[in-house]
Amino acid sequence: MHTIAPAMLAVAAACLIAIGTVLRQRASATSGAITPGWWLGAGLAVTGFGVQAVALGLGSILLVQPLLVLAVLFALPLEAWFDHRRPTRVEWAWGGALTACVALFLCLASPRSSDHRTGQLASAVTIAAVVICLIGLVIAAESCTSHFRALFYGLTAGALFGISALLIKTVINQGVENSATVVVQPEIYLLVVVIGAGIYAQQRGFGSGDLQTSFPAMTVMEPAVAMVLGLALLSERIDVTMWEAGVVAVVLVVMVVAVIELARHSAIRTPAKSGPENVAPEKS
Repeated sequence: MHTIAPAMLAVAAACLIAIGTVLRQRASATSGAITPGWWLGAGLAVTGFGVQAVALGLGSILLVQPLLVLAVLFALPLEAWFDHRRPTRVEWAWGGALTACVALFLCLASPRSSDHRTGQLASAVTIAAVVICLIGLVIAAESCTSHFRALFYGLTAGALFGISALLIKTVINQGVENSATVVVQPEIYLLVVVIGAGIYAQQRGFGSGDLQTSFPAMTVMEPAVAMVLGLALLSERIDVTMWEAGVVAVVLVVMVVAVIELARHSAIRTPAKSGPENVAPEKS
């Protein structure tokens, strides 16, 4: 029971985040302005983030974050509905593979939380190292084409949201121990800064109009960074034998490939919608 509740909340968060992301990207790509559709998407995404925070409070990062990858799967039928089409069999096949991989990972890995509390110095040094790498990505993004700009900002946003997962878990642990001291701890203020920077990077990626690049990059990067930080700083663990570890490694690779393939099929459709054959003839 202690894993069912956070797992269900994580799936709900993935669904809300996917819907909010698609709505915001569509609004950003269409006009580049903040529209009512963008605000609706932002509200859903914030709600999803809140649900994710509750899930992290109840379960481990290694349990919650892999389930957020399902946001790509939830975005698939929504994109199809906006484009007035049906997802192809190949898309559903990769979506099924993604779902199976997430389920297999959770079944084999049996992720569990730890009572370990990381020191502020260790957290600060680790986060600072990640942020320095992200600054390099942002600098590179500003001198690239729209495709790579979307990719780099998607990776940056995903990494920042991965860091925020660690900070949320830390703040919740502090609140459980002594709620009166949470407001004087630096983690809660750093969390606000990291989330704000993540939203900015995400919006910059959306502004390129290339959701099929930015969203999958963000979706893969977030759990990857969060899981590494959970293992390194919170001492969360997975319980696997030697052969199971090999299977888990393969599963994680297939998860990444599935997300990339779903993005690739979305990218193939994009030129087709704007190609010459789809332009209405001029009236005489």
